[in-house]
Amino acid sequence: MVTLPVPAALLCDMDGTLVDTEHAWLDVVREFLAAEGRLAPAPLLEPFAGATIAVAADLLVRNQLTARPRDEVARVLDKAFTEAVAGGVTVQPGALALLDRVRELGVPTALVTSSERHVADLVLDTLGRHRFDASFAEGESERGKPFPDPYLNAASSLGVDPSLCLAVEDTPTGASAALAAGCRLLAVPSLPGIPKGPRTTLVRSLAEVSF
Repeated sequence: MVTLPVPAALLCDMDGTLVDTEHAWLDVVREFLAAEGRLAPAPLLEPFAGATIAVAADLLVRNQLTARPRDEVARVLDKAFTEAVAGGVTVQPGALALLDRVRELGVPTALVTSSERHVADLVLDTLGRHRFDASFAEGESERGKPFPDPYLNAASSLGVDPSLCLAVEDTPTGASAALAAGCRLLAVPSLPGIPKGPRTTLVRSLAEVSF
């Protein structure tokens, strides 16, 4: 068990961190590539982990993995991922216990996700909206992850300095955003690429964390 100092605020990523949707998202990308007649080995999928719909569509078009227009690709990905989430999501081990513990301690909490608002709302209904004081979805900050804007906005909305916040992430993209914002980082990696550091704590599961 890893015992962490109580933060002034908790800022949580969603996909892969609180709910097991990162794999569903990568499956959506994999199935899109399969429909295009392309294989999707793990190294090809890595840049899509934690990516927004818009970034994923841009990657597919820019890397010539599809001949479809970018807007069409984004619509296809969004529809498939939304349907996957609407079909039900699995909450990650320890996630609800962690959220409930910080509520007991009076720590304000924000959801900070790269998913679109309609997807975030589906997951908020599953997790329980009462567990969050604020939420930020894709397009609600000037720039998305890996830029720090979503975390800076979340900290500001809670009235807390980012350096006093603990961000919880599972991908290198999200980790970069949190660290760039000045947050401490609790990383539960869903794939390799999040390095150790003085402001980073790595765990295998949120069930290993206590305050």
